[in-house]
Amino acid sequence: MTQALRDVLRNKIINGWSLFYLISAPISFAMIVAIGWGDLSTGPGISALIQLSVRCAVPPLFMAFAASSIHALLSSDGSAWLLRNRKYFGLSFAVAMAWQAFFIVWMVAGYTDYYVHEVYLTKDAIEGTVGYLFLIPMVVTSFKPGRRLLSRKNWNRLHTVGIYYLWAYAFSVYWWSIFYYETPVFLDYLFYVSGFLVWGVRAGAWVKLRRKKTRKESPDTRPVRSVESLGLVAVGVGVVGVFSGSLWRTSAEEVLYGYKWTAPLEAFVPYWPLEPFLPLLMISFGAYLIGQALSALR
Repeated sequence: MTQALRDVLRNKIINGWSLFYLISAPISFAMIVAIGWGDLSTGPGISALIQLSVRCAVPPLFMAFAASSIHALLSSDGSAWLLRNRKYFGLSFAVAMAWQAFFIVWMVAGYTDYYVHEVYLTKDAIEGTVGYLFLIPMVVTSFKPGRRLLSRKNWNRLHTVGIYYLWAYAFSVYWWSIFYYETPVFLDYLFYVSGFLVWGVRAGAWVKLRRKKTRKESPDTRPVRSVESLGLVAVGVGVVGVFSGSLWRTSAEEVLYGYKWTAPLEAFVPYWPLEPFLPLLMISFGAYLIGQALSALR
């Protein structure tokens, strides 16, 4: 990286609160313009504002989600800049989600019939509510007074579980749009692939750190090629599954749905039964094998 680019990355304008304003101000401006130009006399008009707020929220969410893992995989001035500003990407995401909450309240209050008959699903409402139940304390504890309310371990637990949950919400929205509703637009594909890639970066970072830890504890450790190969096959199968949901979704639903004991889970448990994440579970299994392959000879 050239010195000129390093100097750019250290510029106050794209760091800290200045970066937050650079991201959140255009988001808010877009919301205000959309309100002025949108059709606010109908439920679908408000629904379009909700969709816009989500699309504005996704990029900063993914940046915050991937920051530490990108730095772990590819340590550089660029990744250090991203990690240094992770908080401000997260807060920018929170601004967009605040707009979403505003529009949702607007719809519920002003277009109750449309919301109840055309939009509302108990499970979707639960998923969204749980997301806000994570987001609000994450925002509060992003500042020193709030952070003092939690131990370091509990702070890490809150932010780790919370960021995964919020990422999962965005990822699943675009999975359903592409492979179930089958009416995707370009941004649906873009955000779906981006959501997968940032998750893959985290999986790759875990493998790298796991193998590094094992080598540190046992310098004479050697790879177990058979385990690594099995892991790579599992990762490959998972990657194929990520991009071929239309081929296996119906078969998966026939196996996963329709049982008496699963009915309450299908109605109330967020993301159950995890269709969008099934390929990712296969990739996780493969990453685990690759990460553990060194430890077998300890």
